[in-house]
Amino acid sequence: MEHFITPFLNAFAINSTWREPIATLFSLVVLVFIAIVVRILGKLINHFVIKKTIQRTQTQWDDIILEHGVFSSAASIITMMVLLALYPAFFPVQNMALTLLGRVLVAWLVILITQLITRTLDAINEIYKAASPEVAKRKPIKGYLQMGKIFLYIVSGIIIITGLLDISAIGILSGFGAMSAVLMLVFKDSIMGFVSSLQLTGNDLVRIGDWIEMPKYSADGDVIDITLQTIRVRNWDMTITSIPIYALISDSFKNWRGMSEAAGRRVKKSIFLDMKAVRFLTEEELNHLEKIPLIEGYLSSKRAEIATNNAQLDLAKDDNVSGRRLTNLGTFRAYVLAYLKAHPFVSKEMTCMVRYLESTAKGIPMELYFFSSDKGWVNYEGIQSDIIDHILSVMGEFGLRVFQDLSGWDIPNIEKQ
Repeated sequence: MEHFITPFLNAFAINSTWREPIATLFSLVVLVFIAIVVRILGKLINHFVIKKTIQRTQTQWDDIILEHGVFSSAASIITMMVLLALYPAFFPVQNMALTLLGRVLVAWLVILITQLITRTLDAINEIYKAASPEVAKRKPIKGYLQMGKIFLYIVSGIIIITGLLDISAIGILSGFGAMSAVLMLVFKDSIMGFVSSLQLTGNDLVRIGDWIEMPKYSADGDVIDITLQTIRVRNWDMTITSIPIYALISDSFKNWRGMSEAAGRRVKKSIFLDMKAVRFLTEEELNHLEKIPLIEGYLSSKRAEIATNNAQLDLAKDDNVSGRRLTNLGTFRAYVLAYLKAHPFVSKEMTCMVRYLESTAKGIPMELYFFSSDKGWVNYEGIQSDIIDHILSVMGEFGLRVFQDLSGWDIPNIEKQ
């Protein structure tokens, strides 16, 4: 480069004192100009050749690589490599400043290579999720890629420091050995997160899309992201909760995935019945209730069975103690069970029962235990609400009533009742 600059310096009769600084400055300007030209060419190729070619393809992975700026990083690396290749030719004689500049350029190249690798890892994660969405939910690789990034940053940092300071990497590594306790403290969350990620993934405890509950962290919603250190949960009020990933191993949490994968979603509701309303049914009431299609067969068979049993015991018709009689409570329970089994949105494959719980001061709890075949939240709530509405409405046909504490309306009407 000096051969090209010398004639110009002689033509302007530049003093020998200023020749070297001016020559160096001119070389820098030319070198920067070449770098800018190479960079512009790289951008043009990236936009008009690579981008247009990718847009015409049917595959998705190349679009993901383009969106993550992998080709842009590659163009920057090529520009820096051109600079480093031309640097010795432009500056054959090195002084302290030029030597430091060369080291900075090498360090910048390492940074660009690191950027390229990290962008490639991000693109790999997106390609993995796009290619196998279900597998990606069960086996996310984002945490492992983040661990790889941390290792990459450490290696890049060592290379940059050794290059800038012109020292041996062995000295830095020996210093790291002495600082291992400090490093363990600094990277404690990352190390614990990595180990926890292995356990979570290996045991298939949590997937993206799972509904989890963790009251300790006020988390109740869908898992939207799993990283090396945290799990992000979108709660039902649309807030976002971040949970340390190792907390899922050390603490307890509830995962509703089993419900979503099952044939139905459980409904467990209790209705408290007034014990004072429980009694035997009269023949007229039995004849009336036998007209209900759902329990017509039940009442018919039960009445015949009871009549046969009482006839064998030779009991009087008005003997309510020694013989068997149908009660309004038992008949109502049979009706509710038949109603649930006939309901179109109650799962026929899973448990369905109606039972009594232990009596309390608030009456007899009659528990409805069944599974809704529609597991969607809104539909699920609507189905069980409709069932409870119906049961409360028909209860009077059986001579039963719900137990409830006195309200403001009840007090002035006690004497009337």
